[in-house]
Amino acid sequence: MPEALRARIAAVSTHLPSRYRTLDEIRAKITETGGYAPPPGLLEDLTGVRGVHVHEDGENASDLAVAAARSALGEAGLEIGDIDLLLFASTSQDLVEPATAHLVATKLGASCPVFDVKNACNSFLNAMEVAASFIETGRYRTVLIACGEPSTLATRWHAPGREDLLRALPGYTASDAGAAMALTAGPAGEDDPGILALRFVSNSAAWEACTVAGGGSMHHLSVHDDHTTLRLNGDLRQGALDVLPRILDTAGEELAAARAGAFSFIAFHQIAMPQYREVIDTFSLPEDRCMPAVAEHGNCAAASLPLQLVKAREADRIESGDLVAMIGLASGFSFGLALLRW
Repeated sequence: MPEALRARIAAVSTHLPSRYRTLDEIRAKITETGGYAPPPGLLEDLTGVRGVHVHEDGENASDLAVAAARSALGEAGLEIGDIDLLLFASTSQDLVEPATAHLVATKLGASCPVFDVKNACNSFLNAMEVAASFIETGRYRTVLIACGEPSTLATRWHAPGREDLLRALPGYTASDAGAAMALTAGPAGEDDPGILALRFVSNSAAWEACTVAGGGSMHHLSVHDDHTTLRLNGDLRQGALDVLPRILDTAGEELAAARAGAFSFIAFHQIAMPQYREVIDTFSLPEDRCMPAVAEHGNCAAASLPLQLVKAREADRIESGDLVAMIGLASGFSFGLALLRW
């Protein structure tokens, strides 16, 4: 009988651009456009975010992903030739065609199969599910997930009125980042490290609540401000609440374990501090096991979860053998949960 395999995390890494834009600088830039000028301190009060990371001029999603991937390969002691499959997992992309994974692979010198995994801010978590499935079946032994998020490109700078500003509010916490994770095949014993479980639930009827509409067939090559920037069109929170019963049915046992303190660290997708507090309250999560990374780093989209893992590890809040939970929340609406043994 073939040995049972588990996808174990050999390395996780992030890349944060050195340029940093405070919310006060964002307010000044909005004001310069001649539209609605938010009062000083309003953006900070509404979001609880200090500032965001900004990519260099000419730097693409693939470049951010490559920087993080190189770091992950070095941490894992792997060469690019050791990678059997490369997945690019982001809300962003370099081009509509081809898959951005090809650009990442070319810049890394990879010759393995590649493809993109795209599901808004759950892209990285979904890529982990794809990688784990391939590894568990023995199809591939070593998978590299790379993510590049130049999310500040979706910021709307000209807001004619206050309502327009509020619809564009998620774009003011959008932050740029790269992230990567190397996963390798390992034994699946009771105490062995790796991905223990993955759970996903969707409420696709809520897809219109939060969009970047330009570039697809609906708004092909649009230059309209509303279509190329991140925009709230409805109540994204309601989309989450509508699917909450199914979340509890699907992942109730795991969430109960999180509430009981079975996990040393719990990462969840963060867009602003009010949403951070709401997630903790909604799922009754122990706050001392979570980290409000969004306050300092902004909303890093699909790179948000790996960023929290890296920050927790740097702060010695994750050690070998610890149980870790990753909760993904994304427009669409989708929910994801990954349980890991570090």
